[in-house]
Order: sequence, then C-alpha cells, then structure tokens
Amino acid sequence: MTETPFIAWYGDDLTGSTDVMEALSLRGVETVLFTGVPTEGQLARFPTVRALGIAGTSRSETPAWMDEHLPPVFRWLGEREAGIVHYKVCSTFDSAPHVGSIGRAIEIGRRVLGEKPVPILVGAPQLRRHTAFGNLFAAFRGETFRIDRHPVMSRHPVTPMREADLRRHLADQTDLSVALLDLVATVAPDADARLGALLAEAPGAVLIDVADAETQRAAGRHLKRLAAAGHRFVVGSSGVEYALADEVAAPPSFPPLAPAERLAVVSGSCSPTTERQIRHAEARGFALVPADPRAFAAGDEAAAEATATQALAELAAGRSVIVNTALGPDTDLGEALAGIEGARHRIGQGLGRLQARLVRETGLRRAVIAGGDTSSHALQALGVFALTMRLPFPQTPGSPVTLAWSDDPAFDGIELAMKGGQVGDDAYFVDLRGG
Repeated sequence: MTETPFIAWYGDDLTGSTDVMEALSLRGVETVLFTGVPTEGQLARFPTVRALGIAGTSRSETPAWMDEHLPPVFRWLGEREAGIVHYKVCSTFDSAPHVGSIGRAIEIGRRVLGEKPVPILVGAPQLRRHTAFGNLFAAFRGETFRIDRHPVMSRHPVTPMREADLRRHLADQTDLSVALLDLVATVAPDADARLGALLAEAPGAVLIDVADAETQRAAGRHLKRLAAAGHRFVVGSSGVEYALADEVAAPPSFPPLAPAERLAVVSGSCSPTTERQIRHAEARGFALVPADPRAFAAGDEAAAEATATQALAELAAGRSVIVNTALGPDTDLGEALAGIEGARHRIGQGLGRLQARLVRETGLRRAVIAGGDTSSHALQALGVFALTMRLPFPQTPGSPVTLAWSDDPAFDGIELAMKGGQVGDDAYFVDLRGG
C-alpha cells in the first residue's frame, strides 16, 4: 500500500491545521483547509483535492464542548469516504482533563467512527518531535528536551506538560487503555505480528513510536494497514501526514512571495519564541502596539478602539505593525484572566476583529496571526471559509503562508500566515515582510 490514502482531518487549533496542509502540500498532495464544515457550494470549488481538513478550536475547549461539537464534525468527515480520518493535535501533545482533552476526543472518535483501537502517532522528526518508549521529546533552540522538562511546554499558561509518558498523560483524560508499539518493535522484522498481538488485547488505543526517518516510514506502513482493516480514526500530530504521504522525487514548486510594503501582525502568544520574533522585528522597523488582553477579555470597546486607532496610524505612516497582548511568558496575565469566563476566546476574537479592520481599512494583502489558540478564534472574525497553500517554509516547518478564500472581496485572496507560539525562527516576521 504505497499510495497516499485520501485524508480528512480536524485540527484542534488553526496553526496545527495549517501544519497538516503544509506537510501534505510539500509531498504534492492537493489540499484544502476549511474554517468550518463547508457548504456544498464551497466544497464544490475544490473538486480535485486529495486531502481536506477543518480547522477547529477544541484545544482550548472543555470536554462538554467537545461532546457537543465534535460528533457532527467527525460524522461529516467520515462521510467523505476518506481512508484516514485524523484528529490532529499539537506535536507537543499539551492537553488536560478540563481543556483540550485528547482522551475525550479519542472516546468520541471511537463512538462515531467505529469501536476499534485508535492509532496514536505524535513523533514528527521534521518538527524535531520524537517519541521513544512512549515518552515525548521536543526541541527548543537547538536542544532536545523531554516534554515535561521543556523550557516552554512545561510552563504553558493553560496546559503545562508535567508528564512525558504519553500513556500516563492520557490516563488522566480517559479510562481507555493505551498500548505501545515502541520504536524497537515498530521496525522489527516481526513488527506486524507484534502489532497484531497488541490489538488482540483490544486496547482503546495504540501509541506508535516515531523517533527518526526509519521509524516514521514503518509507522506510515502500519497506519495504512490499520486503515485497510477498518481503523480509520487516527489521533496525532502532523507526523501522521508525514508518515502517510510518500516522499516525492520532485517536490512541488511555489511562486516566491513579493516584498510587502507593510505588514500587520496580531499576536496573543506568550511564547519566548514569539517574544524573540517580536523584538527582532521591532529592531528592524516594525512598530509595536501593546494591547492589554484584559480589555479584550472584558469587551472594553474604548480600549479596543484606542488600540485600533494607534495601529492604523502606524500603518498610515508606512510602517509595519505588531499588536501584541504579551511579550514572553513573564508577561502572561494568566491569573487575572482566569477570573474572566471565556477570556482567552475573547482575546483571540478581539485580535481577529482588529486584524479584519486593519486589512479592510488599509487594503493590506498580507497579514499574520501569532499564537495557536489565538489564530483559531481570530480567523473566525475574518470571514474566510477556506485556506490553501501559498508558500511553505521548509526551513521553519509548521508556519506556512496560506491563501484565503472568502466571499468578501476585502479578504478573498489575501496572504495569511499563522504560526503557533513555538514555531519559526527569529526573523519570521521580517522575512514575511521582505518576501
């Protein structure tokens, strides 16, 4: 089974969803990402795609929200007759019993798409994410850390990772058992038999280790075999697509980006990676417009208007602008925001409305949203119903430029870059302006 199966996926946040689109596009798989379940007319505009996704928000939602919203989306994806239905999670696997529960998503997927053991694949060497004997490792600034000792993810403001063994991590989120096909068994001569023995015990899910190119190829073969046997529902990072989609001899080419006279960035990220990117951009002429996230969370229209006025003035003066609600983890107002129900959702939505206004009033054709959870909620304010690949960044995987599809001419065809907090090098914003 060498042919890439038709893949349908739901991303638990937006930047994770574009990460999948990038992984597939780099391997020549024509792909579209919808921002919600599309209408028949919207779907008909993409008749030749081999993969389609829906960008969701479940990473920042409660289990009760997931119980209500995930089943109809999973059913719709299953009706596309895809060989694989992928619930896409962040490659850092950050989640908790009360928010973004991957365990709950596994339970829902089994109910909707078949009560079979669910393959879980998280390792993605392309993103410097590796699983070994069930434990997750992730790189940061050139060094690889066990995820519970990662300088950023161990301090995540919402879902800090305090356990590296993903089976133990999931045990706090579901009563389903999770078996392990470890990195030795994955490539063993009798790997198929070993996997069969694990499945014979009828676990709720089976985690497949991926640490390098060899284990990734083997994992892809296992996923295809499992899909053919009815295990269509898969949970994992974009490592699923990297494993499933065969390497192509001549990767597709994408037209380069032209320089942009001005660029507008909105950021709700507290990550030190985004902090370095903002400081790097400020030193090269970007104007910073700090915004108090508490004002967005509380619906303070006067404060939002003041922020918009300042950002529009900077753009009118010919400068690129970054509106940021944080500058590194030490500026996160997590405790203050915890007392405001739905605070982080409203911050993302407020930044999205601001970005929509900046684009509409200045005619910008390229814009950026930083922060995985922020991007998910912000895009909803832009009136965009689908994204396709404009330009992948192989040097910083997971942070592509996309092309927006909208019924509103102000947003149709604009170039949108959306990056998670940990993604991109220091020059990311500057390079997007420079082309």
